[in-house]
Amino acid sequence: MSSSNTKTVFTKLAPAPVGPYSQAVIAGEWLYCSGQIPLDPSSGLLIGNGNIETETKQVISNLKAVLNAAGAKPSQVVKTTIYLVDLSDFEKVNLIYAETFLNDKSPARACVQVAALPKGARVEIDCIAWLG
Repeated sequence: MSSSNTKTVFTKLAPAPVGPYSQAVIAGEWLYCSGQIPLDPSSGLLIGNGNIETETKQVISNLKAVLNAAGAKPSQVVKTTIYLVDLSDFEKVNLIYAETFLNDKSPARACVQVAALPKGARVEIDCIAWLG
């Protein structure tokens, strides 16, 4: 696919990337959203002080902002990946995740434990959405 078929997405309503990547890329009718961690969009600082519920709510808020900037809704998400520093947080994250993504067309999902996440976050979520 040539670069003319792709478009980067950026919104100030989600945190600026912390590295050399885009918040999301539209490729044809697909939207690939980079992982979001619980950064406050205005300050760029990690929020939650280690509280997994607060962190997860911010991650979902950031992800929704990126989806919205691309003209998409959570109901168009077809795949997510959740990265947790501690799998014992799975149930708490799952409850908050379900508020946005549990519906008659819930996306496919993977959830993995990782050794660490950027900026000391405890949770990160990325997704793929269908724009067609």
